[in-house]
Amino acid sequence: MREIVLDTETTGMNPDTGDRIVEIGCIELENHVATGRSLHLYLNPERDVPAEAVAVHGLTFEFLSKHPVFAEVVDKFTSFIGDDVLVIHNAEFDIKFLNAELKTLGFPAIQMRRVIDTVQMARRKFPGAPASLDALCRRFNIDLSSRTLHGALLDSQLLAEVYLELLGGRQTGLTLDTPAVKAVMAEVKTASSAAKTVRPARVFAPTPAELEAHAAMVEKLKDPIWKKLA
Repeated sequence: MREIVLDTETTGMNPDTGDRIVEIGCIELENHVATGRSLHLYLNPERDVPAEAVAVHGLTFEFLSKHPVFAEVVDKFTSFIGDDVLVIHNAEFDIKFLNAELKTLGFPAIQMRRVIDTVQMARRKFPGAPASLDALCRRFNIDLSSRTLHGALLDSQLLAEVYLELLGGRQTGLTLDTPAVKAVMAEVKTASSAAKTVRPARVFAPTPAELEAHAAMVEKLKDPIWKKLA
């Protein structure tokens, strides 16, 4: 099972009023394990980057203007994510920005049915508790020392660890149905069958003395059922 943990950084909060994506980070997971493959893109937003946004992610227009616009890397992005499940923290925000960029270029929108929102996962698992990425990292003792600013790739890496913990840690279920476990169980079953010695069934018939003792006991009973059956 392939999943893509994804995060974006933007110039602001609303693509409908002209805000744009300035950074995309993606981490590839196979069966909930990072493969080492990732995608990291800085994007020229073709507009200014407000000071309040720079304070969050540290990406100035001077820096971003040296990087490609989204149209130049859209094929690389869509190829990397494919049709696989996307794991995103506060997914509606990122999907809204991504779909605004994709729509401009005539690409199909990303459907929310293929998205796992880790904010919703956290709120279901820990009702009433803070569900920010920082708060979840602290809850799961995930190292935040390198996160002085928001960054799409770093946040994706942290989110991948949080996602694993939200699933239940490295053992995501108690079904023992992985190929490795199945192989071991098959070996145990085979060894057990080979060691088993089949013995004939034993017959435990009463002895004459036991029959005599039983008959004597029945004679002492008032209206015993054994005489009715006989």
